[in-house]
Amino acid sequence: MAPARAERRLAAILIADVVGYSRLVEHDEAGTLSALKVLRREVIDPLLAEHQGRIVKLMGDGALVEFGSVVDAVACAIAIQRGVAKDQADIPTERRIIFRIGVNLGDVIREVDGDLYGDGVNIAARLQTLADPGGICISGTAYDHLQGKLDCDYEHLGERALKNMERPVRLYRALLEGTTARTASPRPALPERPSIAVLPFNAMGPEQDFFCDGLTEDITTALCKLRGFFVIARNTMFTYKGKPVDVRAIGRELGIRYVLEGSVRKSGNRVRVTAQLIDATSEAHLWAERYDGDLVDIFVIQDEITASVVGRIGPELLAAEHARESPKPHHGLDAWECVVRAVFLCSQLSEESSRKMLPLLDRAIGLAPDYAQALAMKGWITIWRAFQGWEDMGRALTLARDIVQQAIAADDKEPWAYLAQAMIAFATRDNILATAAISQAVAINPNSAFAHGQLGLAHANGGRAGDAIPCIDYALKLSPREAFLDDFQFYYAMAYFQGANYELGLSYALEAHRLRPGHAVPLVVGTACAGLLNNHEAATDLLGRLKSLVPDISREALGATSSFVRTEDRARLIEGLARAGLN
Repeated sequence: MAPARAERRLAAILIADVVGYSRLVEHDEAGTLSALKVLRREVIDPLLAEHQGRIVKLMGDGALVEFGSVVDAVACAIAIQRGVAKDQADIPTERRIIFRIGVNLGDVIREVDGDLYGDGVNIAARLQTLADPGGICISGTAYDHLQGKLDCDYEHLGERALKNMERPVRLYRALLEGTTARTASPRPALPERPSIAVLPFNAMGPEQDFFCDGLTEDITTALCKLRGFFVIARNTMFTYKGKPVDVRAIGRELGIRYVLEGSVRKSGNRVRVTAQLIDATSEAHLWAERYDGDLVDIFVIQDEITASVVGRIGPELLAAEHARESPKPHHGLDAWECVVRAVFLCSQLSEESSRKMLPLLDRAIGLAPDYAQALAMKGWITIWRAFQGWEDMGRALTLARDIVQQAIAADDKEPWAYLAQAMIAFATRDNILATAAISQAVAINPNSAFAHGQLGLAHANGGRAGDAIPCIDYALKLSPREAFLDDFQFYYAMAYFQGANYELGLSYALEAHRLRPGHAVPLVVGTACAGLLNNHEAATDLLGRLKSLVPDISREALGATSSFVRTEDRARLIEGLARAGLN
């Protein structure tokens, strides 16, 4: 006779645990056990029966319960917490029995004896530990089936990387009577500047400790090079290694706002690294990424992961800081806050956002006349606006040359100063200077996806389409969801136009326009490509959009301001625009 097989199925799992059970038992073992039995018999068991819950097993101070419906599971959890709170209301606080409850909907394996195990159970167990005393923590998979079905509100707690779980889990808290959303609770005072701690990466196997430690140290060191960020020292963070951590508690203990955590899993000659960035004040999950690679050269994959993580975190932290500071009026901002807002607006690259940058940068410079990044960004965005047709290029060059020299004199290690210098070189078609300046910016910050993308643009402008593509590819590899992603698509369009691949040039120009409709130059390149392809429908459409952004645009003006260095490249651009119908 064949042995009975375990059954795999989807189930709603409720796990409950008594808060401070060891303390209660130590104080009065007999009284605690007796009170717990009475509470089960009179309150909990009737509610489980009413909601069709099956007790899988009791664990002294807790229970694992299976439900066929997640609505029943959460309704039962709410009823239990309300019933227990009412039953214990007259008991002295130090002797009161209080439960934490976690509820998850997930895949489980049922053994022939009725026991359950698997990720569905493991996640519910982790959620129980994250619940407030007397509260209920619910997974995202469970929450998705609840909306509008129960008389209860929920608070989104963001995503959380749970111990021994590869993917972060979306969390919610049931708001019962007497509880309020955590966003309304007072927060401890935190530094005004963005501050981050890198937790030791978690080794998901016995032979990966050395790789995890090296990766953690490399990322910490690379983050220290990001200007404007305060990074907790490696030695401090390694005291947390191998211990269960509470991100909010770490934030309070260290006075930091952000935590980077991750894990490493090795299989044969392959390694998988996951990383996630969390706001320590709210536990909101800001970003997560997974990296896979070969361990043939362990140091190469370690360097690649470090570069990718750090390249991605920089823009993410600045965007988060912008959102945090946004309620403050301009007149209340200090110089650094003005620059943070300006960086965010720069990533939007539209007429309105670029115009709004200028008073912010002027305020920063007024407060700190030697603020190199503020000076450089003002020069960069002034030339950029002139390329779009919103500023006079002659006046823009006069202002930018002076202000960029001030930036370099103030700090010759500021990458934006060299990016701004390159923008001036684009406008004057000095490709040697443009390439050298951006190369200097890359040398200062090798993890800057934007700088690598700009280097690709410099090659395209200089007539080197073959050199441009790998630079843009690397920028996207560093940061596939970079804030300047539309610019990367535009750089591709420029490179493919320069290489006379007009089909791809048009395709990338259209994608750049879709991502950022207010950016005019991709429309110029796309219109020229469509004209050279004799694609009259696309040419008419793109030309109409271009004129709506820059009404008085002309072939003469574009020929004069085009950044293509070679005469023949500019001539092809003008020819394409003429075929498209631009006067």
